[in-house]
Amino acid sequence: MLNLYQLTTFVTVISEGSMTAAADKLFLTQPAVSQQIRNLEEELGVELLVRGVRQIKATPQGEILYEHSRKILHHVQQAEIAIKSMGAELKGDVFMGTLNSLGLHLMSPIISRLLRHNPDLMVKVDYQKGEELIQNFKSGKVDVLILPEANKEFHYEMDETVESKFLNKEEMWLVCSGKDSNVPQQLSIEELADHLIVQFTGEYPEFDRKVKEKMKATGKKYNVIFESSNVGTLKRVIETGIGLGFLPAHAVKKQVRSGRMNRIHVKDLSYEMDLVYYYKKNSDKKVLIETFYQALSQQEKG
Repeated sequence: MLNLYQLTTFVTVISEGSMTAAADKLFLTQPAVSQQIRNLEEELGVELLVRGVRQIKATPQGEILYEHSRKILHHVQQAEIAIKSMGAELKGDVFMGTLNSLGLHLMSPIISRLLRHNPDLMVKVDYQKGEELIQNFKSGKVDVLILPEANKEFHYEMDETVESKFLNKEEMWLVCSGKDSNVPQQLSIEELADHLIVQFTGEYPEFDRKVKEKMKATGKKYNVIFESSNVGTLKRVIETGIGLGFLPAHAVKKQVRSGRMNRIHVKDLSYEMDLVYYYKKNSDKKVLIETFYQALSQQEKG
């Protein structure tokens, strides 16, 4: 009989696009993940994965299992949130600050579920650049910050009054349209200069600095034909085949999995960051804030 552990592993492999990435997210070894998938395939008597060159994808049978498994895990999570919420006083308001690219994909699903079970709860979300959000957090205008690690990405050191909790690892992926078969599976930073670039601006300054530094060292320049700070707009532009672009992995995994986009591995660039949940230790909304954290961290594990 299938169990939630197997389904979680399978869904994570598909959404992450590889056994190794899934193992990292689930804090397992790669052989342990592979064995879980093999056990699942043996139990069902079908192959669930196409071990492709670019990334792992689901077979038709695997797609069916993936869609049903996501719904099952979603309902289990909803039940957990509802039950835990009953024991907590989720009343009043909480003001949260995050990047636009994180809010849509990370926060929106959890907020809608918590509001459904807690009618006396009011949530406000502020989408701005990281530096502006940090200033609002310092001045007390924002109760919670969800950002890449502030010290690394924004060169800001939180003081001893701030509690910080790890949420998830995040990467920046170079992607192109799934229709563009002429783009190689791997590129170097220098080779990027030979392609049209759709540029994501404003939200990850340290990543931008690192890419510019590496490009400058090659003696070449980006050929940027479009730029925006809106992830949704950039995804639509990239899917048309106009150019390549770096976007947060969580924002494009669904498109890569479905084949609407392809991930291109950059040989001489690797960038990983911690997503962190920040709040004031002496906050009078601690029950509410910590409930949000538990809900978000459970979503990320799923």
